[in-house]
Amino acid sequence: MNDLVVVRGGGDIASGVIQKLCRSGFKVVVLEIENPSFIRRKVCYGEAVYDKEVILEGIKAVLALDFREIKSIVEKGNVAVLVDSVGDSIKELKPLVVVDAILGKKNLGTHIQMAPITVGLGPGFEAGVDVLAVIETMRGHNLGRLILKGKPQGNTGVPGKINGYGKERVVYSPNYGYIKNLKEIGDIVEAGELLAKIGESQVLSPIGGILRGLIRDGYQVTKGMKIGDVDPRLGERENCYTISDKARNIGGAVLEAIMYLRRNV
Repeated sequence: MNDLVVVRGGGDIASGVIQKLCRSGFKVVVLEIENPSFIRRKVCYGEAVYDKEVILEGIKAVLALDFREIKSIVEKGNVAVLVDSVGDSIKELKPLVVVDAILGKKNLGTHIQMAPITVGLGPGFEAGVDVLAVIETMRGHNLGRLILKGKPQGNTGVPGKINGYGKERVVYSPNYGYIKNLKEIGDIVEAGELLAKIGESQVLSPIGGILRGLIRDGYQVTKGMKIGDVDPRLGERENCYTISDKARNIGGAVLEAIMYLRRNV
């Protein structure tokens, strides 16, 4: 399959890439870990690891158990999701493109020889060394910029601001244990409202707004782990269920990188 793209990672930003490539005619296989910790679960094709099938913006992602299933899934125009945390399947799949969309802030094993075209998202990659091209993922003037030599901006550790709220809108785990969700993504919440419990510890909403993301019920979390986020814009509820502007921007940049490199490499 000379139009096959392997995307490492099926989170919300990766899903902007997956959607763009699938709509542009590429066959897409997503590689995920066994127990991914998605926050914006409603906009992650990688949720197929848990739910077997996910439909997001008209594109279906289906969990594949073997290579035969992968071929059947992608030939129907769907996205195949395979549990493969280290990318061992890439050698057998022999894709045209490998995109590292894990956004791990460091390179978790992707290298430039994995495919004819290799693309990395954000910090942790150097274009021309780790991958052929890197996409800038930092919000601002350079978001989505194609880097063919060098590195993107480093990780600041500070979430992007929405209506003046940055880190203040993020929900962190107060303790270790299994989470019991009491609210659902899309719910309107008030500052200090109970969102979930982790054992006897309460998880409270840091601000008022719409619960845009919340880690899967029953997930084993660690203390200080990011487990949710609240959007202060009460009129933006539909954003909980659609690909974000940032993810679409980065998806377009990956498509640009593939088209450019296919012509020039």
